[in-house]
Amino acid sequence: MQFAVHYPYFSYPGGAAATATLLSDTARAAEDGGCTLFTLMDHWFQMENLATAQDPMLEGYTGLGFLAGRTESIRLGLLVTGVTYRHPGLLAKTVTTLDVLSGGRAMLGIGAAWYEREHKGLGVPFPAMKERFERLEETLQIVRQMWSDDDGPYRGTHYSLEETICEPRPLQAPAPPIMVGGSGEKKTLAFVARYASLCNLFAADTDTVAHKLAVLREHCEREGRDPDEIEKTIISSLDPVADRDGFLREMETYAAMGIDTVCLNPHGDDPAAWARAATAAAVTPLAEMGN
Repeated sequence: MQFAVHYPYFSYPGGAAATATLLSDTARAAEDGGCTLFTLMDHWFQMENLATAQDPMLEGYTGLGFLAGRTESIRLGLLVTGVTYRHPGLLAKTVTTLDVLSGGRAMLGIGAAWYEREHKGLGVPFPAMKERFERLEETLQIVRQMWSDDDGPYRGTHYSLEETICEPRPLQAPAPPIMVGGSGEKKTLAFVARYASLCNLFAADTDTVAHKLAVLREHCEREGRDPDEIEKTIISSLDPVADRDGFLREMETYAAMGIDTVCLNPHGDDPAAWARAATAAAVTPLAEMGN
């Protein structure tokens, strides 16, 4: 099992002037400690279930570009891009740029978007859920086409592209991995089976995750796909620094279910110090799980 750090919060001591140092120090601590993935959120306003909309929030891909120059080996991505945030052709170009400049470390995380307030606040259209899922599927198709040898047109219900040229090509072959985030059983997990190489599930409890994995296996069977090809990740609120033994007991259960990666948010007022302590406590025992 692998360890990932998700960095969703920027309201640390020192304010905006300290943000760049804290962020890069945390990413380097995660990398040095053996983490395989470092993610940021993709929001314009901070989520109201974490802080307030007025609390600091950085633009995601600018943040990842900054981290590409401060790290060497850790995979970088957003958990996750909302399909409404960027035109799909430009999104493919953005992730390609990140992949080239990071030396082949970009991941595209994408979902159907949900935070209506930030859309209304900044004047960005926020279609109904049905349309957002339609746009999500078309975006997945467009990105995959742009990362293929087909640079011809794309014709969809919501998007029409005359040329899907993407030069330079991503360094990763055949393409950067795609994560579809979310736990919706009818659409989201079906898109995982059809288009993605990773999924991300909220670890509310082990029974819920076990059920979602069973649904994913059913979708994979319908798509004629081996579910073992998909990296299964969870995001957890547990803290291996505060309760190492409890964290590892819980992760043993998830590893036995087939979860490959756990994503954790930093705890406390010093995210870099937390990353050093958390990786020291958990990376090695996690790596031994499921063997």
